Amino acid sequence: MVGRRVATAGGVLGLAVGVPVAVLLLGLRRKYPPVVDAARRFARDVGNPRMLRSAGGSGANASILRHVGRTSGKPYETPVTAVPTPDGFVIALPYGATTDWLKNLLAAGSATLVHDGQTQVVDRPEVVPVAQAAQDFSAGERRVLRVLGVGECVRLHRCEP
Repeated sequence: MVGRRVATAGGVLGLAVGVPVAVLLLGLRRKYPPVVDAARRFARDVGNPRMLRSAGGSGANASILRHVGRTSGKPYETPVTAVPTPDGFVIALPYGATTDWLKNLLAAGSATLVHDGQTQVVDRPEVVPVAQAAQDFSAGERRVLRVLGVGECVRLHRCEP
């Protein structure tokens, strides 16, 4: 049959992977609650435990934010991507400013960040627009933030020893 396409295994696999990835990216970019909630649950239950194995170490991609529950007082460790700045760190908020770890951090006003093998006490968390902290991110990081529609980040200041 001339002009008809025959579905190949690669084409079907490409659709099977490509469509969910596109839905995920579009859902995160538009902050569609069911997609954002599903991504957060997956990160919390699957991604975070795996990331914590190497986070905070020298050369690791992720840092560890140690914070205390705002109502329970329970200690938590959350892997985050902290970017060093001259006076502290900045952390992009791909899921928005309503995550539990951020609420805990804002309520406490301080936390401990393990970054590149060094432990730092940080305080004065401040949620700011990504545009206000753009100079702290690399060009590649800024592109990823734009693609994901990340509009906010949290700025942390190093406490003097």
